[in-house]
Amino acid sequence: MQPAGLSTARLKALTNAMQGYVERGEVAGVVLLVWRRGEIGYFEPFGLRDEAAQLPMERDTLFRIASMTKPVTSAAILMLIEEDRLALDTPISLWLPELAAPSVLRDPAGPLDETDPARVPLTVLDLLTHRAGYAYHFTATGPLAEAYAAAFNGIEARGDASAWLKRIASLPLMFQPGSRWHYGIATDVLGVLIERVSGMRLGDFFRTRIFEPLGMRDTAFWVHDSQLTRLATAYGVEPGTRRRVVEDHPSASRWANPDRFQSGGGGLVSTAQDYLQFAQLLLGRGRVGSIRLLSHRSVDLMRSNFLTRDQRRVPAFGHVMWAGQGFGLGLSIVDDPAQQLPLGYRSIGSFGWPGAYGTSWFADPVEDLIGLMLIQRRAVEPFPMSVDFERRVYDAIDD
Repeated sequence: MQPAGLSTARLKALTNAMQGYVERGEVAGVVLLVWRRGEIGYFEPFGLRDEAAQLPMERDTLFRIASMTKPVTSAAILMLIEEDRLALDTPISLWLPELAAPSVLRDPAGPLDETDPARVPLTVLDLLTHRAGYAYHFTATGPLAEAYAAAFNGIEARGDASAWLKRIASLPLMFQPGSRWHYGIATDVLGVLIERVSGMRLGDFFRTRIFEPLGMRDTAFWVHDSQLTRLATAYGVEPGTRRRVVEDHPSASRWANPDRFQSGGGGLVSTAQDYLQFAQLLLGRGRVGSIRLLSHRSVDLMRSNFLTRDQRRVPAFGHVMWAGQGFGLGLSIVDDPAQQLPLGYRSIGSFGWPGAYGTSWFADPVEDLIGLMLIQRRAVEPFPMSVDFERRVYDAIDD
C-alpha cells in the first residue's frame, strides 16, 4: 500500500500510461502530483523540459499555468470583499470608470458599430462568473475576434494595466452583462480592479497576501534570471501536421520580462508543489495548516454553482459543457458526476480550472484528494491526457 491510501500496483498503471504520452512524442514531458488525506502519494516527473537541450523534467520545473491563474485572482477578490473594500454586487465602474458605459453588440458576429447600451452595470459577480459579456479572440466571432486580437497585439510586453484597460473599454461587449456564461478576459479585468482597490501591483498583492503566507516561492508573473533554467519550454501543436513546435523557449522567453503585463486571467508561472499549496487552501475552505487566508463562507461561494438552468444549456467551447458541472467564482464545480462521464470521475463538489498550455488540476472534497498534471502543450483540439490521468488516479484509490 502506497501512502495516501493509493495502490502501488495501480499507480504503476498510471505511470505506464503517462510515460506512453512522452514515448509517443505527444508531449515533451510532464510533472504529476497526487495529494490525498494530508500527504503526497505520488509525485513524478517524466520526459524532458527542453527537448533541444535534452534537459529532464524535475519536480521543481516551472510551468506557464495560464488560466490556472484565474482561481488565484478570484481568491484575491474574495479577500478584498472580506475586508469590505468590495462586494459581489459592486458596480465595477466605481473603481474602473473606463467601463462605466459599455456598449453591447446587437449581433455577436455583427459589425462593431451596431450596438445597444448595456442594460445594467457590470458587477464584480459578473466578472467572477464570466457573465460580463467579454470574450477572447478565440471565443469571439466576426469583427469582434479581429478587434480582440488587435487590442492585445504588443500589449503583453508592457505592464501598464490602465493602458490595457483603455484598449478593452473601446471594444463592445459580446452579450448583455449577466445574461450568459462566455469565456473571456473578465478575470484580467478583475486583476486591474485588484490593483485599483489595493493600490498595489497585482503581482505584489499576490506575493504578500497569498504566495508568501502559503510558502509558494516559485509562483509569479515573471521568471527571474536565476530560475530560467528551470522553466519548461512551451510547445504549440500545428493544426494540420499535429507536429509540436517551440512556442516559448527559456532562452528568449516572454516570461523573463519583469515589466510584462500582469495578467490576472492567465499570466502566472508556478510549480506543482507551489500550486498544491493553493489547491489545499481551497480544499481546506480557506485554511492550510495554521494559515487562514479566507473564511469558510468565501471559499464555499467560490465552490458553488452560479449559473442558471438556462445558462447551463448554452454550449461552451463547441459542446454542452455544463450538464454535470456548474461554474462558481473562478472555478468549475461538479454537481452531477454521472453527466461528467466519460470525461471524468470526480465526486460531487469537486472543483478546478485548467490552463491553455495543458496544465490542469482538480480537488475532490469527498476523497480529500488533489491531482495536478503540468505540461506545456498548446493545441486547438482536445487532448485526452488530463482525463486519462484523472481516471487512473481514481482507479488507484485503495482504502
